[in-house]
Amino acid sequence: MRKTLRALASAGFLTTSLLFTATFPLQAAQKTPASARPPGAAIASAHALATDAGMQMIRAGGNAFDAAVAVSATLAVVEPISSGIGGGGFFLLHDAKSGKDVFVDARETAPASATPQAYLDAKGQLDNDRATNGPWSAGIPGLPAALVHVSKKYGRLPLKTTLAPAIRIAREGFEVYPRLERGYASRQAVMERYRGTREVFLADGSPPKAGEVLKQPDLARTLELLAEKGFDGFYKGEVADKLLAAVKEEGGQWRAEELSGYRVKEREPLRFRYRGWDITTAPPPSSGGVAIAQMLQMLSGWDLSKLDEAQRTHLITEAMRRAFRDRTIYLGDPDFVRMPLRRLTSADYAAGQRSSIHPSRATPSDLLPGEPAPLEDDETTHFSILDAEGNRVSTTQTVNLLYGSGLVAPGTGVLLNDEMDDFALRPGTPNAFGVMGFAANAPAPGKRMLSSMTPTIIESDDELAVLGAPGGSRIITEVLIGILAYDEGLSAQQVAARPRIHHQWMPDVITAEQGALSPETIKALEGMGHKVNAGERTWGNLQTVSWDKRRNTLEGGTDPRNPVGKADVLTAKPAK
Repeated sequence: MRKTLRALASAGFLTTSLLFTATFPLQAAQKTPASARPPGAAIASAHALATDAGMQMIRAGGNAFDAAVAVSATLAVVEPISSGIGGGGFFLLHDAKSGKDVFVDARETAPASATPQAYLDAKGQLDNDRATNGPWSAGIPGLPAALVHVSKKYGRLPLKTTLAPAIRIAREGFEVYPRLERGYASRQAVMERYRGTREVFLADGSPPKAGEVLKQPDLARTLELLAEKGFDGFYKGEVADKLLAAVKEEGGQWRAEELSGYRVKEREPLRFRYRGWDITTAPPPSSGGVAIAQMLQMLSGWDLSKLDEAQRTHLITEAMRRAFRDRTIYLGDPDFVRMPLRRLTSADYAAGQRSSIHPSRATPSDLLPGEPAPLEDDETTHFSILDAEGNRVSTTQTVNLLYGSGLVAPGTGVLLNDEMDDFALRPGTPNAFGVMGFAANAPAPGKRMLSSMTPTIIESDDELAVLGAPGGSRIITEVLIGILAYDEGLSAQQVAARPRIHHQWMPDVITAEQGALSPETIKALEGMGHKVNAGERTWGNLQTVSWDKRRNTLEGGTDPRNPVGKADVLTAKPAK
């Protein structure tokens, strides 16, 4: 049925709302044998230059993992607003040869100086400036270590080859696009506090403007050292010394051993089933995979395609509410806290949660005022890759808020993250994304802060898709909506464009993109007791690729909310 719906939708015979309710008999095409391997490669990322860099590696004989290193490093150059080698990320990999799935955790870690007390003001309240700006907001970066790890363990090409596009673009420059200009304007006062940041973003005497060329020669040099020396090129020696000096110059406290001691962690992904789909997704310290497992297993008790928009939105919202409640209470770094993951992700637990959902009444969260969660569409980035061998990569990487901490270490071009705000720095106090945490996510030396990044791979007998998104706490619900859209039979591009709603337990409000819900649906939801904010601007930047196994075709979907993104498909297999 999914393929029939997709074909009709592509031809313009079905509206989005009809895709939820229309049913058709199974077609003969279902009998077509599934192809063993994809017919080529597909890459979707948030910037065309990054997608092109990845495809360059495929054409050079590299695999999806080589392409991932090139895409990741290029995004680190062209999307300083969203990610960078001063931040971290999660790489969800599938190695076709071994059949192994692995989750590469390159989340930042807390320095020893980052005690909860360090983030409180004289009145004992959270010091938001220290938590989100400057050296105290920055965790030890993980992304450079991930690039080295993925390249050495899973790639075929040398790091000098896979980092070459990023190095060239950093040195020669790229065209500033409107999102970078807007983001800088919103963070200008913070960005211009720091000497190293001014040297990069005010190099010509004025802030970045759309259409100008932004060059980052210091970042090019740092990437060259990473390419030449691997891990030691960033975490020891020249670059490490400059990072330590910059943090100290601005009043922060990092230790050399905290940099040299950083390690990525390979973890077992979360896996579960939903309506014929095998879902592989992110484990803690991501909260996203647990939440996705909970929400989809709760929703599996209903055939959403047979419900009207109001009833469907109500049930999805209630599943979101319950999953985010558990996120707040239970989840943290698995190396530091014990979590009831087996219970939280079990079908039995989901059934119990499902039984608590009233079919026609909202369940009040009733703990925080019903204020809309802050928008965070410009932070974080995602890319999805599938190659002709069947290797898959779903990667989400970030520096947290717009331009991270705002602090560029002089002489390195490295813009440091402000991920410390993702800890529960003051238990029970919402962070910049409006989400709270308690003891499980309190900071400790070397601990990884809880994340919402949710790189995911889904597979059925008919289809395989790789997807993920940026958006702070809204990442989780973006991915949920993406999976539900694939289940309805939408194409990769339709999935990326799908209108979005969000609920995160507290504040107790459904937020929706303008036009995502009809006036009749909003009225019905309010009649059920929901508070609805349906006038928000668009958010997120979902990137996805898919493989139709029956037709043996590839598709890429890049979020139309982000005009500089690109999805590309290479159907000819590269020469070996």
